[in-house]
Amino acid sequence: MTGSGRTTARSRVRSSSEPDAGEGRPKFNRRRATSKYGGSIPLFDNVSIKIVLAISFIAFFIILFLIRHLVNSVAEPRLPRAVTPLPAPKIMDLDQFQGEHKESLYWGTYRPYLYLGIRARTPQSLMAGLMWIGVKDGRYHLRHVCRHEDDLSTYGWKKHNGRDYGHQVLVDHGMILTTEFLKSKGDDSGYGGDWAVRIDVQVDKSKWNEEFGRGAQLFFYLADEGGNVLDVSRENLDSRESSLLASGSRSDIGDWQLHLKSKDDLKLHYSGFHTPHFHNLSDLVEENLASQIRKHAQLQLSDSSDESSNVLAFQILGGFPFTTDIVLISGTDSGSSRVEERINSLTGASLSNELKYKEQAFDEKIEKVFNLTEKVDSESVSAGKAAIGSLLGGIGYFYGQSKIALSRTLNFREHVDYVSYWPAELYTAVPSRSFFPRGFLWDEGFHQLLIWRWDIRISLDIIGHWLDLMNVDGWIPREQILGAEALSRVPDEFVPQHPTNGNPPTMFLALSDIITGLKNNEFTAKDRSEISMFLERSFVRLEAWFQWFNTTQSGKQTSSYYWHGRDNRTMRELNPKSLSSGLDDYPRASHPSEDERHLDLRCWMLLAADCMHSIEKLLDKETRPGKNYGSTAKLLSDHELLNQMHFDDAYGAYFDFGNHTEKAQLKWKEMETGQNYASRQLVRDVSKRPVLRFVPHIGYVSLFPFMGRIIPPGSWILEKQLELISNNSLLWTDYGLRSLAKTSSMYMKRNTEHDPPYWRGPIWINMNYRILSALHHYSKENGPYQDKAKAIYTELRSNLIRNIVRNYQETGFFWEQYDQVKGKGKGARPFTGWTSLVVLIMAEAYGTI
Repeated sequence: MTGSGRTTARSRVRSSSEPDAGEGRPKFNRRRATSKYGGSIPLFDNVSIKIVLAISFIAFFIILFLIRHLVNSVAEPRLPRAVTPLPAPKIMDLDQFQGEHKESLYWGTYRPYLYLGIRARTPQSLMAGLMWIGVKDGRYHLRHVCRHEDDLSTYGWKKHNGRDYGHQVLVDHGMILTTEFLKSKGDDSGYGGDWAVRIDVQVDKSKWNEEFGRGAQLFFYLADEGGNVLDVSRENLDSRESSLLASGSRSDIGDWQLHLKSKDDLKLHYSGFHTPHFHNLSDLVEENLASQIRKHAQLQLSDSSDESSNVLAFQILGGFPFTTDIVLISGTDSGSSRVEERINSLTGASLSNELKYKEQAFDEKIEKVFNLTEKVDSESVSAGKAAIGSLLGGIGYFYGQSKIALSRTLNFREHVDYVSYWPAELYTAVPSRSFFPRGFLWDEGFHQLLIWRWDIRISLDIIGHWLDLMNVDGWIPREQILGAEALSRVPDEFVPQHPTNGNPPTMFLALSDIITGLKNNEFTAKDRSEISMFLERSFVRLEAWFQWFNTTQSGKQTSSYYWHGRDNRTMRELNPKSLSSGLDDYPRASHPSEDERHLDLRCWMLLAADCMHSIEKLLDKETRPGKNYGSTAKLLSDHELLNQMHFDDAYGAYFDFGNHTEKAQLKWKEMETGQNYASRQLVRDVSKRPVLRFVPHIGYVSLFPFMGRIIPPGSWILEKQLELISNNSLLWTDYGLRSLAKTSSMYMKRNTEHDPPYWRGPIWINMNYRILSALHHYSKENGPYQDKAKAIYTELRSNLIRNIVRNYQETGFFWEQYDQVKGKGKGARPFTGWTSLVVLIMAEAYGTI
């Protein structure tokens, strides 16, 4: 069954109990009837009347109930299937995710879209954040949200353990800010414990213009999403008199206090705001500062508060250099809260010692888990630490409702009706704090390849949150835009998610690795037990996910699949995108149709089936009719069948199949836009009719059977794949493998007037990692091409590491993609999602798939 045949809403159920409008009221005839024996039988005696009255009384209430039920069924229609949760126990309700585990992860740097943002893993959290005034192009700018246009020289977590410690450096046009985060849980703390932030401000005099002052202006704020009132300690703040800034009370952490301590001479101002909106807090600060400039010609907060303020911003002014420690102490209502002692333990020399200890523990764990010093040079080790630190520091917590499209339109210019998903929370890593600061389904599977090795409990927590987002059909929205802060970063036309469209099920990559770890006895007894319970609870959801793909994305031919969601009506795209595949503009059949066979999706389905089969065996589950994952995996791994469906002998390469022509190009044409008005537009021009054929574009998709290790090590086809990989005229560069061969007619071609090439040449690290993994596999397999695979593996690995590390040293960032000509970083920055896989490349940690 294809996705186009599915409905997004259940039909409204009509009640079968409605009375026929043509029927009249029944009439009772008081005549006497004659029995067959000739005697008369009274139709109504005293007893009969009582019975009739009783029946009538009961019938009245039955009819009343049915009418009420009918009215309610009209007033309260059933939810569309697309927004109906899967009726299965939630994974996050498992005991292993409660108690100490849940509390230990309560506070964190879970607002990754901010340069520094702290919140709790709860929908209505007490939040904290940092702003500062920076200088660019001779003008002041307030920094808060991570943005490309701020043009910071670098920012990102150099070290972060994902739990209670982080160290970040931000360089803003000569101003250098170091932010460090630490959590502490003592017997006297409230739920989740206490936390501290150290902010150190330095200046590079060679890059700083002293006309803009000899000091810095920071703004540290608290905001309560639950609307609880925040109390400022006093009108005239002076850190030398008292460290207390603010206080308040919440049901989760009890009474709390915010303190600031510094050995430097700092001036403090504040402003309190009452607002229901938290995605634009920097606007409130800017407006307050602007008002003060107009009234008093001073760039400082007003030292006043709105009534019932639920946001407090504190302005911290200090001359270069200075350091300040800010501490949140929870549970201060406890009789033995030892507030002063706890403040001292999280500030000054005590905080310095604890941060140093945490930094050392991070370095030791990096070495224990990834063993980098034996594999790469010191510069690479330093970059590797920053990559894993930035990935873990980019983990966020989000709460809200996804918008699900009800219309099947794929034209982003058209209005799309939508319905809201159920309110849900998501704990997840993000691809990029500046450009993609939210959850992406297929990215997350790659993130977990690193995170499960670092902290299996965090990894299972994240995977569990994602699987709990599954609807009754087994579908998960591919992009999670939850809450006002996330919505504010995404254009409206891209917000609704289409329930007919999937995304690569990359979580099976991580799950396959974890299962292999179980088989190899790589976990403690406690971890093994928790992983097994997790898989047991997850199985029904993983099964529903697999079945969704296997039914809605299946093709016309047995064991064929195609990504739904391509626009077959577009006139503006050179090649209609397949956003659901994750590869966006990678060239597919020129004319989307149900005849398509997408090679990459077929290989993803093999991965999923093989993983499901492994989980079945691990949990001793019986194979059920129609759900034989072992048989499905065997069918999809059949090399001969794969070759019949996707291998082109002439090219020696695997391809998609579909309705395709190479004679398509973008041309400028005069197009009518209504009201007899024409405009010049870039549109697709097709000069030759498409036919069903292989789609002859060599690139990442061509290598999916190789990545999946389907090709036998002795097959001549393996040699052909190695030749494709190592050919400079096709995919090979000195910086990694390009996404599309130079010989492709789509190589580096724009897809529309406004869409530059994305997956049509540049180097992507997630695919290079998977290709390296396969090369490593074939270099260990006995066969005629073992040595060739090893030689290519060694050179490709070296090229990737060298280029990523060089870019990081030169630019201060990890990048979304890398230029295939000069190796320069491109796209979003910092991109510490799957580009952080460079750590696994350094460690030569590839797993089984």
